[in-house]
Amino acid sequence: MLFTRSQLFIACALTSTLLISACSKENSAQKPDALTASAPATGEASKLNERNTQQRLVSTLEKNFKTANINAKILAIKKTEVPNLFWVSLEGMGSVYATSDGQYIIQGDVIHLGEKQLRNVSESLQAGENKKHLATLKTEDLIVYPAQGGKAKHVIYVFTDSSCPYCHKLHEHLAEINAKGIEVRYIAWPRGEQFMPTMQAIWCSQDRKAAFDQAAQGLPVASAECKNPVRDQYQLGLNMGVNGTPAIYNVEGVYLGGYMTPDEIIKRLEK
Repeated sequence: MLFTRSQLFIACALTSTLLISACSKENSAQKPDALTASAPATGEASKLNERNTQQRLVSTLEKNFKTANINAKILAIKKTEVPNLFWVSLEGMGSVYATSDGQYIIQGDVIHLGEKQLRNVSESLQAGENKKHLATLKTEDLIVYPAQGGKAKHVIYVFTDSSCPYCHKLHEHLAEINAKGIEVRYIAWPRGEQFMPTMQAIWCSQDRKAAFDQAAQGLPVASAECKNPVRDQYQLGLNMGVNGTPAIYNVEGVYLGGYMTPDEIIKRLEK
């Protein structure tokens, strides 16, 4: 873990049931307000104050990270609906929350109450960043299982590891998932350095699908070397906060969950 208990103030860590069915990692801008005669500069002044607040927060967090020997590069910082609480995207690890004074960071979920359904405050913020990350992927660098019957109704991205039992279980239902009009795009995410060679061999195989099928059945995959995207895809997963497999996302960058049945997947996609 990057952070120790002494370095963190934990506010709320509710574990969703969607996160349970997954193999864990081992060892391991809006348009500016238009000026009007009735409010000539209020909107612009507010945005300027907000930018200054965020810049001060970035400076404070960087200073405190350095003091605590935390090696974390800030990629983005955004205001949340919670007073004095900001969402911070970090390179190589999951996002965190930070208080406006930069003295506390919070790992976990902040949940909005008062509605019939619980809502994760950071979901839309994280999804926006995830969408940007997913957009950098090239189709030829993935293992793609097209939807049956022509054009796909939905597309999902799945961070997977050939050694993960829950990934095997999901893989067994691929035909059923494709039959529901869902295109599945596998992204390599070995859960530990010891699993990296197999995933690289799969990605270097002439037939990646066949190689993954073998690995999912517990059969050895012929060793193969080539220039491959496995480590880059692993890093991308870290930047998105992936910490286990399978990790399923829609094209908008919304995290759908870990292992789910085909019916559960389509239900989440159509929600």
